[in-house]
Amino acid sequence: MKIILREDVPKLGKSGELLSVKDGFARNYLLPRKLAVIANASNVRQLEHDKTVIALHQRKIRSSAESLAGQLSHLNLQIKRKVGEQGRLYGSVTTLDIADALAARGFEIERRAIHLPEPIKMAGSFDIELRLHKDVHVQIKLDVVDEV
Repeated sequence: MKIILREDVPKLGKSGELLSVKDGFARNYLLPRKLAVIANASNVRQLEHDKTVIALHQRKIRSSAESLAGQLSHLNLQIKRKVGEQGRLYGSVTTLDIADALAARGFEIERRAIHLPEPIKMAGSFDIELRLHKDVHVQIKLDVVDEV
């Protein structure tokens, strides 16, 4: 049976793909859960229209992410924390702290867009990657200093 996926389905395909699956899988799993629709002529036409609308929307999002990346590329953030012996912090700096510091500077960035492999637990200077779009990444400088 030919179907069009309405949502991403793990190990099967992404939203908007035209696939051929076994009849029972489509009737018993995909169609009742509204994960897919049958690929008839009107649904295929609707899919083509939706693809163009989604492509235009994605271009807008990417261009706004690129302009934001241009503004952020020269940004130096500074976060003040209490520092103990040998430059270790009392606590840590997390993505929430970085998002708050960016918001204070006027940049509304989601926490999920801030790539921080692990919380920062030492004072110093760090390069932080912001993933604004799947194709747009920018590095910012973060200085963690003593709050004296």
